[in-house]
Amino acid sequence: MEWWKIGVGIWLTAVFAVALSFPIVPEPKHWYEFPVIPGLEERARIIFFHVPVAWTTVVAFLVALWNGVKYLRTMDLEADAASSNSAGLGLLFAVLATVTGSIWARFSWGSFWNWDPRETSIFVLLLIYGAYFALRSAIESEERRARLSAVYAIIAGVTAPFFVFIMPRIMTGLHPGSRGDVQGSGPVVQFHMAPNMLLVFFAALIGFTVLFAWMMEIRLRTSRLELHFMNADSEQS
Repeated sequence: MEWWKIGVGIWLTAVFAVALSFPIVPEPKHWYEFPVIPGLEERARIIFFHVPVAWTTVVAFLVALWNGVKYLRTMDLEADAASSNSAGLGLLFAVLATVTGSIWARFSWGSFWNWDPRETSIFVLLLIYGAYFALRSAIESEERRARLSAVYAIIAGVTAPFFVFIMPRIMTGLHPGSRGDVQGSGPVVQFHMAPNMLLVFFAALIGFTVLFAWMMEIRLRTSRLELHFMNADSEQS
């Protein structure tokens, strides 16, 4: 195992430990104390998990978009594999973002689901990429599947940042950072957090992004092996 893979595990473990163990107090006097964020209080800890997971979701979908463009330019099946694998990981992180967001909503709003613009937008994104994999499974021709999937990944990838970062903030809703929510928009959207919270927050962003890169590498290795065996079988037949 390469050193950086071990480092990712240690890095994220440290982030989780700090995010969960540092106390949140009204007037911090020590470096290991987080200040209270009005309206969030103890629930502010979700910032270190939910937001980085949502960020990684968008990164994964943009990587899928990039590889979709690459496939249309080169017609290389490895680019198609990279695009579909990245979209799959993006869908996984989108589910994690939905689950963590729903848990937060249960403690903040009293129920797991409220059809808030934030929840609605992530739901639509799940449907979009669920349809992407339905499309891939419905087409038998390898080249046609790769071509149509590439076009779909490009169009869907353009919508991902809008649904995750823009739409929930231009509409009124319950979620912190929604339109008109002056109190809740500052800490996360404008990064108006204490230096120690910002440090942990960006450490989580980096950690989850590198985790995605690691998972992507594993998926690509598997895809290369599958392509190799498929080509070997076709040559024998």
